[in-house]
This record gives sequence, C-alpha cells and structure tokens, in this order.
Amino acid sequence: MIVQNLSCQNFRNLSDAKINFQNGINVICGDNAQGKTNLIECLWLFTGGKSFRGAKDNELINFEKNFTKIEVNFYAVNREQKIQLLIKNGKRIVSLNEVQKHSSAQIVGCFRCVVFAPNHLTLIKSGPEERRKFIDAAICQIKPTYTILLSQYRHILNQRNTLLKDIPYHHELEDTLDIWNERLCEVGAKIISNRRKYIKRLSVLSSNFYDGISNKRETMNISYKISCCKNEEETNENIKNLLMKKLNQTRKNDITFGFTSTGPHRDDLNVKINEHEAKNFASQGQQRSAVLSLKLAEAELLKEETEEQPVILLDDVLSELDVSRQDYLLNRIDSRQVFITCCESEVLNKIKKRSQCILKVSGGNVKIKSDDRSE
Repeated sequence: MIVQNLSCQNFRNLSDAKINFQNGINVICGDNAQGKTNLIECLWLFTGGKSFRGAKDNELINFEKNFTKIEVNFYAVNREQKIQLLIKNGKRIVSLNEVQKHSSAQIVGCFRCVVFAPNHLTLIKSGPEERRKFIDAAICQIKPTYTILLSQYRHILNQRNTLLKDIPYHHELEDTLDIWNERLCEVGAKIISNRRKYIKRLSVLSSNFYDGISNKRETMNISYKISCCKNEEETNENIKNLLMKKLNQTRKNDITFGFTSTGPHRDDLNVKINEHEAKNFASQGQQRSAVLSLKLAEAELLKEETEEQPVILLDDVLSELDVSRQDYLLNRIDSRQVFITCCESEVLNKIKKRSQCILKVSGGNVKIKSDDRSE
C-alpha cells in the first residue's frame, strides 16, 4: 500500500494544504511543537481508529474552527482509492471512494498502517491493559470482524459486573449469573483463541526484528499469559470449559468485590529481554527497541495476511537509540513506505540507497524537497 497524497483543512495547527508523498522513506523534520506529529496523527486516523495520542475528536480541530476535513489518496488492492473524513459537532462523517459509510468502523482494514510513538513505550512500562489493546488493535486490522467479538465481550462483561454488584442486595438474581457466565465463556474463548494464534506468530517475527535492531547482542521473547489456563495447545471448546471452571471457582469473590476477576480482559503479554522482564530490567533503549520490534512484526503479519505492505509511521523513534539501531531502522526496513519524524536534519545523511521525500515542518507549514538517491 502506498500513500500518494494528503489534504487537510483545519486539522490542529497544520496549514490547509495538499501534500504529496513518495514511496520509500518520507522524513518529516523540524523543531519541536511545529506539527510533525500532527501529520503522522492525521494519516493514522484513516485506519478508522482513534488518535494514537489519546486525543478526543474535538481536539483535532484547529482553534476557532468548528470542523476539520481530511482526505487521503492511496494505492491499495491494485487500484487507487480515497478516504475522506469530516469531524464536526462531535461526529465523524467518513466516505470510502466517494461512498459514505455509517461509521469509521466500516473502513477498518481498508487503510492499513502501523504506528510507533513515544507514548507506546507504555506497552512495556504500564499494566496489562495497554498490551491487550495493542494485540486487539493489531488483530482488528487483519480481521475487522474481530471488532464485533470485542464489542460483544465488553457488553457481556459490563452486564455481568452490574449483576455482581446487585446480587448482595437481591440474592434471587444469582440464579441468572449462569446465563451471563455461559455467554462470557462463549465469546471470551474466541477472543483468547484469536489472541493466542496471533501472539504465537508475532513472537517469532518480533524476536527476529529485535535480533536485527540489537545486532544480535540481545534476545527478546514474548508469550501470552492467560488468566484462566496455561498457554498450551487447547481447543476453543477446551478454553471455554476452562474459563467456565475458573469463573465457578471465583464466583464468591466476584460477588463480594463486584467485578469479574478472570477472562480475556485480565490476560497479559509478557515481554522479556535476555530472559528478564523488560518492564523491570530493560533500559530505555532496550524498551524502545522491544516496542519497535513488536510494531515491525505487526506490520510483517499484516503483509502476510493481506499480501500488501502496510504504511509504517514512526514518530520520534530515533531518540535514545544508538547508531547501529538507528541505522537498522533507516536503512534495513526494505520494501515499505515509511514516515519518520525527527528534529535533527543530520539524520538525512544517515539514510542510504533509498528514495526519500524530505518534509520540513515549521509553524504548521509543510515544505517539501524530494531527493532520490540511486544505488
């Protein structure tokens, strides 16, 4: 997949403009707080997801304006395509190839990209929720129907938790708990099965990418920690039964505390560097390398499933990486369109043999200077 150009109107501090891109590396450089990340964020929104910075939609609109309209032209599935997104009055109006969609969810899987931003270091540093979100979002790009499973599970979980809070005051309601347990196990087992299969493949690829980034000086491995059973080759039906068994074991405690203590919403992704927990023992550079490896592995899986390379968005990725790790990212991620932000213009001299487009951002204005380097 190749992004050809981007048009934006009233998007954050970016000046209204149409920006053309190039296959290969697109370097977005400039001082801090000029709009580099805004450009990356704008591209990400075409995946149908929310801002990777955690911003609300109304925060994407330029000050003193009441709407923002963005449009991307890209090449995918052997043809040119276009997505338009209008954000106004707290609503999104989205169209794909001039056909209006009911919601952003309907374009998930059409524009595929993988993003890395400094806040993604929370994948390592924070609790399990961030890692679950990463896995679920990655699976959704490959299998858009997975979003339905997640939505169903959240609804069932909320209903069960509400019931658990009510049971101490209305004991007769406990008889209905089995109904919600059955539904939770049915959908939960499918989520666990999807996650486990995905993480199994992700583990091999992320380990290989980490080898490259660290020049084989270190090792990385990941595994899926399931709250209801061991991470073994269980069938979907077995997982459902094990989850039901665990729910029955924790039934009294769940009623006492008013929440569901087991299920895919409690699972985790373990990340280890040199056989030690990355969260507790890895350096800042190692943690950044680990997250990058996970993101690059995510991109590779997208390619394997869709037979098209996703776009790679890298925001402030080079800080805290040594020279050899920077060289790997700039020169050894082949056959992909990459957008990378940086403050230092010297990074341009580190890019070898690949076509590049240099975008200089100042005060929201984007100026482009293309430079093709032959081998």
